[in-house]
Amino acid sequence: MTPQLLTRYADILAAVERVDATAYARTRNYTDGAVSYLSPYISRGVISLPYVRERVLSRYSRQQAYTFIFELAWREYFQRQWYQLGDQLWSDIKAPQQGAVHHGVPDALQQGTTGITAIDTAIQQLYTTGYMHNHVRMYIASIACNIARAHWTQPARWLYYHLADHDLASNTLSWQWVAGTFSSKKYYCDQSNINKYCHIQQRGTFLDVPYEYLPDLAIPQILKAHSVPGLHTILPDIPAPQFRYDKPLLIYNACHLDPLWRADMDANRVLLLEPEHYRQYPVSPHVLSFILRLAENIPGIQLFCGSIEDLLRTGNFPQVYTRQHPTTLHYPGIKDQPEWLFPQVTAVPGSFMSYWKKCEKYL
Repeated sequence: MTPQLLTRYADILAAVERVDATAYARTRNYTDGAVSYLSPYISRGVISLPYVRERVLSRYSRQQAYTFIFELAWREYFQRQWYQLGDQLWSDIKAPQQGAVHHGVPDALQQGTTGITAIDTAIQQLYTTGYMHNHVRMYIASIACNIARAHWTQPARWLYYHLADHDLASNTLSWQWVAGTFSSKKYYCDQSNINKYCHIQQRGTFLDVPYEYLPDLAIPQILKAHSVPGLHTILPDIPAPQFRYDKPLLIYNACHLDPLWRADMDANRVLLLEPEHYRQYPVSPHVLSFILRLAENIPGIQLFCGSIEDLLRTGNFPQVYTRQHPTTLHYPGIKDQPEWLFPQVTAVPGSFMSYWKKCEKYL
């Protein structure tokens, strides 16, 4: 299935009501499984994890929804780790990546020419839709880091650039988990695993070997050529916003696009796109367009491309508000608390399962 990115708030809420928690539990690892396709709206802050959980629990028992909520908790765990780790998120966390020989991205992955049909098809779909099934993301990370021996940093940036649901914490820590720098061992996939979950019967690829041979596999010829992709974001050239300086300023960004946030407040509303952020973490034109269209759900919102300092130099606002997030830590003003799935759990252990055991009692 090729998902369609939704941009109307009503359509996004309707998608939440279509989640089939029991089918999700049975089939989520298959590329045609009953996944929710809600990740782009959660990562953009249009809807929150607690909202999704409560809507699902209004139709399913906790037992039926257990697997779905378990997977939601992974995203919260990654966000909590980002708060805790800060800039360490961008370095090998638990151990150096063993076996890495370069810091590029295999050209065959960038071009979708690995010869593994499910992988190549998924890469082309990524370029046209911004979507990639989570299981396929793991396959690609394993091929890049553990078969082609690339350090995870540039491949992670490449995937992040194209993902409509990109989330710096989820993407970065997932790559580190596969590469063995945020886990106890590396993740490998063989062709039989890809065949099973992608419903294909391909043979003869570089992954069509017994699973136990994969750690010692020589870099396949098709994966040897590599390069660092040129990833750039061109922000729109727009007129300066027209503000009322007798009213508060509410600041949104690409991770905070909730149409209901302080909706009753008479205030200036602005979507802030900071050039320095996009220099460090570029996104594709397709992704940027998606962000801008989601922002249209917020009545009266204006767009400002510049630093937070540039924004505040436009005039004196009586108050400045935003929502707390790792991307807003340098904003001044009042920060509303995040909407956590498990607000009771504030200490974040090093492993997800330890974290989940703390959360489970509050389910």
